Amino acid sequence: MKTLDEQQRQRLLEGVDEIGRQVMVVYRRDFDVETKADNSPLTEADLLANRLLTTLLQEVLPDTPVLSEESKQAGYDVRRHWVRYWLIDPIDGTKEFVKCSDEFTINVALIENGVPVFGIVQAPALEQTWWGQTGIGAFKRTNGESHPIKTRALPDPGQAPWKVVGSRSHGASAFEAFCHELPNHERVSMGSSLKLCLVAEGAADLYPRLAPTCEWDTAAAHAVVLAAGGDVLDVSTLNPLRYNQKESLNNPFFIVCRGTDERWVKALEHARSLA
Repeated sequence: MKTLDEQQRQRLLEGVDEIGRQVMVVYRRDFDVETKADNSPLTEADLLANRLLTTLLQEVLPDTPVLSEESKQAGYDVRRHWVRYWLIDPIDGTKEFVKCSDEFTINVALIENGVPVFGIVQAPALEQTWWGQTGIGAFKRTNGESHPIKTRALPDPGQAPWKVVGSRSHGASAFEAFCHELPNHERVSMGSSLKLCLVAEGAADLYPRLAPTCEWDTAAAHAVVLAAGGDVLDVSTLNPLRYNQKESLNNPFFIVCRGTDERWVKALEHARSLA
């Protein structure tokens, strides 16, 4: 199945840029915040981005389903027949948005047969965009200029520390246990799906996620990681993470990496035993 051609990719990148600008208008003024049933925040920016993204995606690929955090989700009896669909998180990191930390993103992924084959992650407050497509490669855009990005091979820890990225607020004890078993390393904290993008661009080596996430949280950045030569693996099996395989839209715990290494695999087993 042909994924997206150059014209479609350009329309999506331009469209997400415009949506990012409109989100920033909300971000720079007072905005309303509601609380959803799961006690997570919802802002008018989430709803605005959701509406605009849905319109854009239906324009680029008509008749392709759109699954969004902020829309009513189709049941698995319907979704299980989807070969190709959009998976979006209009504002990933809404808590960061509310705190005005700048570490929030707009996430757009195209899923084919359970695999994220195209993704855009835009951080409008940081004026940066990461995108990638299977067979094309991964790229980072800053100040309107794009350059290719790749994951990096793990360095010799005796020569340079591994860089391990983690969440500021989720799974702290398991992350600490994982890091305790690693060789020489440095830790980096970051919000939202930017953590996966750091691995994609070679600014970090590992991102163990030992706390809950949903499929829309990860799909777009997962596509970028794959296009950059990296992996997102289920920590229980070390098999690639896949989407739309079950009724629940919750991800298993996972690790973002470039290939496996017995040193971090052992550290992961130790962390899982304490989780």
